[in-house]
Amino acid sequence: MNQQNQQNCMVAQSGGPTVAINASLAGVISGVTKSKQYDTIYGSINGILGILHDNIQNLSELTANNPNALDTLKHTPAMFLGSCRFKLPDFLDDDSAYIYIFQKFESLNIKAFFYIGGNDSMDTVLKLSNYAKKIGSDIRIIGIPKTIDNDLMETDHTPGFGSAAKYIASSILEIAHDTFIYAVKSVTIIEIMGRDAGWLTAAAALARNEYSAAPHLIYLPEVAFDKDAFLQDVRRLLSTTNNVIIAISEGIHDADGNYISASESSTDTFGHSQLSGAGKCLEYMIKENINVKVRSVEINVLQRCAAHLASKTDLDESFLLGEKAVACAEEGITASMVNLVRTGNNPYTVTYGYAEIDAIANEAKSVPLEWISENGNDVTEPLLEYLRPLIQGEVPVTYKNGLPVYMNVSHLSHSKPLN
Repeated sequence: MNQQNQQNCMVAQSGGPTVAINASLAGVISGVTKSKQYDTIYGSINGILGILHDNIQNLSELTANNPNALDTLKHTPAMFLGSCRFKLPDFLDDDSAYIYIFQKFESLNIKAFFYIGGNDSMDTVLKLSNYAKKIGSDIRIIGIPKTIDNDLMETDHTPGFGSAAKYIASSILEIAHDTFIYAVKSVTIIEIMGRDAGWLTAAAALARNEYSAAPHLIYLPEVAFDKDAFLQDVRRLLSTTNNVIIAISEGIHDADGNYISASESSTDTFGHSQLSGAGKCLEYMIKENINVKVRSVEINVLQRCAAHLASKTDLDESFLLGEKAVACAEEGITASMVNLVRTGNNPYTVTYGYAEIDAIANEAKSVPLEWISENGNDVTEPLLEYLRPLIQGEVPVTYKNGLPVYMNVSHLSHSKPLN
């Protein structure tokens, strides 16, 4: 095909990593490979900053040189293209970045741009879409969801969440086994990611089985945290059991909205409080008020990068969403995010669609209050029914020298620091 007649596309990843975000990237590459409209797919390294810093990779060469690349990519954790947390300014205030981005699109004959990410990434999709409309650009701009927080609107759930939920539930079951061996009174607090929404912490309840009730208490940010009620809950449980295991969201806060652990002066580029230490805070609270052995565990990044314990359902859906994004672009759809619509629980079924981005960006989906116990320290059965299908299926892992085989990401460690 004549170079001038080629129609190309570009993809980037942004925000926090997940086990499934590379599966969506693999899906986009697969969709373009099958496409009759797009020829070459480019990857922007470190999100939107890759375009601004001229750090672009030809992803079509990835599959041309390695027939197994997509399968390996699908099972690789984190982000093959790297990430950023960069907030585009309002183009009405400063359009210099937009001018540069769309000039780069034009120079590469980009006709579709796919951005894989969470809430803040969808803000970027919205801004680029609005600017494209303003200048009359025909570039299709489509968001592809991902976030372990599961808080994006207009989709039943988000890619990455199911695998993180599987890891959380498995880890808590293993922690319970470790804890139960000692015939002493103890409390173990497990801090789980989730600033404003408690979906991931709620998934801790999936660890419960016929011989273990752990976690015995679950506290989500959707309900105000009450110190006195918390201590009363712990004392009550210790009166009947030796080992109490508690799951808490990092974003739990009091009735006035004050985070239990937030640093007052630390925020990211999107203005979100940088949280840490909620578990440690509750650990000290129990030490000061209850004479019992207590420890806190912050799972931190492990819950978002444990590819060896991924949900097959999660990876398969993520891949198909990537392919769906390409199909939407081919149909002329823009200013939208591809999504999942649940059509059945037993058996579990979904359909793949899309929703307009202005109904998604800068919004957050919370755990419904009716899915949280009346006293705010547990979750209800309807939430478990919602969660169970998302962690189903095991992913075959290829090993070499005893370790999982993932994609080579040395191109990220050799990149220049982005200031």
